[in-house]
Amino acid sequence: MARIGVVLAGCGANDGAEIHESVITLLALDRAEAEVVIMAPDMDQFHVINHFNGNTMEPARNILVEASRIARGDIVPVGTVKGEELDGLIFPGGTGMSKNIFDYAMTGPDCTVINDVERLVREIIESGKPLGAICIAPVMVAKVLQNMERSGKLTGGYNESITKDIQSMGIDTEEVGAKDIVVDQENKIVSTPAYVEAGSIKETAEGIEKLVKKIIELTA
Repeated sequence: MARIGVVLAGCGANDGAEIHESVITLLALDRAEAEVVIMAPDMDQFHVINHFNGNTMEPARNILVEASRIARGDIVPVGTVKGEELDGLIFPGGTGMSKNIFDYAMTGPDCTVINDVERLVREIIESGKPLGAICIAPVMVAKVLQNMERSGKLTGGYNESITKDIQSMGIDTEEVGAKDIVVDQENKIVSTPAYVEAGSIKETAEGIEKLVKKIIELTA
């Protein structure tokens, strides 16, 4: 049984993890009979968004506490998990990921990744274990690869801005739609654009299910 980590950035597309992408990932892993370790940073999220009207809200919320809504409480701080404890790792996306896991939404390609996440991603890549990146997560993975001075291949879908930013980090890109995946065989990195391109939840699900299937295959 593969032991796969899933890193969540909170709960909600605009200020945390994209909920559809997160649940589809967890469902696909459960159907694959994987053991899942759900984790999130134990820190305040960048801000809180009212998803009904788009306005910011007070007070601040904790990323781990918010992500525990999706995990139904079965979650641990990302800083307590080591790459050696996992067989693979997956990052659902969401605009909130690009605020909480790394600051791409505010700083663009000069972004930084929070320490615990970058450390875990490096451990997975360096040990040759598979890594899945969904939606905006490929940009975060590209930044870590750049910091590691490694080449790679990811997808930003057909989004010109995201694709250009990934390429600016020295990482190759391949354009695909929401139903498809891109596989970097050398690094064992699998990516799919999900809601960067998807017009429906079923399109998002098709790409994520393919990603999860490939991640499980690569753990063998």
